[in-house]
Amino acid sequence: MLADTADCLHPSGRWQRAPDDPRVDAALLLPALNGALPADDPRNTATLRAVTTQLTDDGYVYRYRPDNRPLGTAEGAFTLCGFLLAQATHRHNPTAAARWFERNRAACGPPGLFAEEYDVTQRQLRGNLPQAFVHAQLLHTSLHLATHR
Repeated sequence: MLADTADCLHPSGRWQRAPDDPRVDAALLLPALNGALPADDPRNTATLRAVTTQLTDDGYVYRYRPDNRPLGTAEGAFTLCGFLLAQATHRHNPTAAARWFERNRAACGPPGLFAEEYDVTQRQLRGNLPQAFVHAQLLHTSLHLATHR
């Protein structure tokens, strides 16, 4: 078990970005995906629920809300986080996981390359291109979904 996990536990029972930053962050799905804590730990389940309800729009996932503006105003959806959400959802709902995966897989450019971000409103790539971390997570998630049926 992680030492002093209460420092980053939100009052709602989900993980928060930092002791002094109560925002939800899709990157907080990673510890459960990498085995740091059991995936069915209530804190991870609450984080998954918070990411799904607070950081998604039209099938895409934003890493976090940088401020009080609507999602998509400050930055685009993070395609890497879309693949993380697909993998995190798979245990609870394989059909929903496949939907998250396919929606985010479709956010690539004509040569099949992914950028760091995707503009949900304008339906175009944003940020660094190509983004190796997104491609690696695409492969990792596709392997996970295919082998954990």
